[in-house]
Amino acid sequence: MVKEQLFEKILQWAPEVTISENTTLPEVIVPNDQLHNLAKQLKENEGTRFDYLICLTGVDWPNNLSVVYHLTSTVHKHMLVLKVFTSGRENPTIDTVSDIWRTAEFHERETFDLLGIHFNNHPNMRRLFLEDNWNGYPLRKDYVDDINIIELR
Repeated sequence: MVKEQLFEKILQWAPEVTISENTTLPEVIVPNDQLHNLAKQLKENEGTRFDYLICLTGVDWPNNLSVVYHLTSTVHKHMLVLKVFTSGRENPTIDTVSDIWRTAEFHERETFDLLGIHFNNHPNMRRLFLEDNWNGYPLRKDYVDDINIIELR
């Protein structure tokens, strides 16, 4: 499927998305409340069949946080980047996609552990690397490390 056809299909499913056409890979910014439904369509629809979540990455921005999903179809050999933003930095939440792509389960736990993004309906939302009593999220730009005294400038 060519990029234009993919964008057309996505816009039918979620008209509120923002499409970035001047990128190497097709890129779509999806509203937070539409992520799960769009992700499910992208995987289950025969024309798209995005059956493999390559990676899921959390990003810290000045006013909010985001998650970037790199998807591919092993059937159709096309790729897509999905981006979703939280509504702010306090109590950031995004719906899980671990019920759609099983590999998201650990990626989401890592993102929660290091950036503090909570994934709604995740089957096991707890820290992955850090101890349960750890305070803060070390990959956030506003994180203060009193023990190692690391300062970002």
